[in-house]
Amino acid sequence: MLIQAQPATATREFTQRLSATPRGARLARRLARYHLDSWGIAYDSELSDVAEAIVAELAANAATHGRVPGRDFEVRLALGVDTLRIEMTDTRTELMPPESPEPPDPDGESGRGLMIVAALADQWGVAARQVGKTVWAHLSLPGASR
Repeated sequence: MLIQAQPATATREFTQRLSATPRGARLARRLARYHLDSWGIAYDSELSDVAEAIVAELAANAATHGRVPGRDFEVRLALGVDTLRIEMTDTRTELMPPESPEPPDPDGESGRGLMIVAALADQWGVAARQVGKTVWAHLSLPGASR
């Protein structure tokens, strides 16, 4: 479900621009795991695994569908009191994700990324920008009221 929401106040934040390539997408995933671990979210915890899957899908989409030659994408993690916000910003304005991802052809080789994000995130959505867009997802921290 596509929901417009304001970013939570972050107690910790990480932002990095990466090349819009498969290598940049892999690096986004690794950096997310590293920073979450340094913030006390254990590397092999359920929250870390879910966050990594969301970062992987959003980064792959940014590097594939949001790619503009010569332009990077940006990953941002914001750890609040009870929420982890994941953002992926790319520079492709004209190609917005659907509000409700449709199941792909069962034999298709792609088209499952946003369905995975929608299934794993407590909320997700898209924020239009003057140039590009930001796809975001929220995960509740263990023990947080929902």
